[in-house]
Amino acid sequence: MFIDAGTLDPAGTYRLLVGSVVPRPIAWVTSGISPRPVNLAPFSSFAWVSQHPAMLGFTINRRPTGRKDTIRNIEEDGEYVVNIAGDAMLNDLHASSQWHGPDVSEIDVLGLDLLPSTIISVPRLAGVPISMECVHHQTIQFSPTGGEFVVGRVVGWHIADEVMVDGRIDTELVRPLGRLAGPRYSRLGEVTELPPVPGG
Repeated sequence: MFIDAGTLDPAGTYRLLVGSVVPRPIAWVTSGISPRPVNLAPFSSFAWVSQHPAMLGFTINRRPTGRKDTIRNIEEDGEYVVNIAGDAMLNDLHASSQWHGPDVSEIDVLGLDLLPSTIISVPRLAGVPISMECVHHQTIQFSPTGGEFVVGRVVGWHIADEVMVDGRIDTELVRPLGRLAGPRYSRLGEVTELPPVPGG
């Protein structure tokens, strides 16, 4: 089967993208500074875009009603936290994608706990193996129908002691979740380690 990308509408393009680019890591983002409620939302178009300084990027798609609370909070406050969920938090992560008004915190709805960040004012999520404090660098819009790509600089890591082994994060202990097409997720499966490639 061949599909000409020029014949697709935005919904059709989205369906092919989320089925093709899999599994996708998930940025579980806390944003918002008191007195506003803390917003919690998952984003699965997520990657690191710079090694040093460490910078992360993720896409925030628009709702039919306009921009999401996350992007408004990030641009107003200039900071946010990217949390990485372990697979024990799958149900909470999935439920946090439900839409609520800007006066409602997903933290309260789900009965989750927060911890203070060290450098920034936005709190981080408790109970996750990794949290990265970020300051907003820029927002890039690639097309009128696409999402907004948010880039931030990591200013601090919070890493659970139990997932650090010999100075490295052990992915098998993190048990990260991946996003597939539709409301489907993947857990970490068998891990295969190969010898390093010379010059790689």
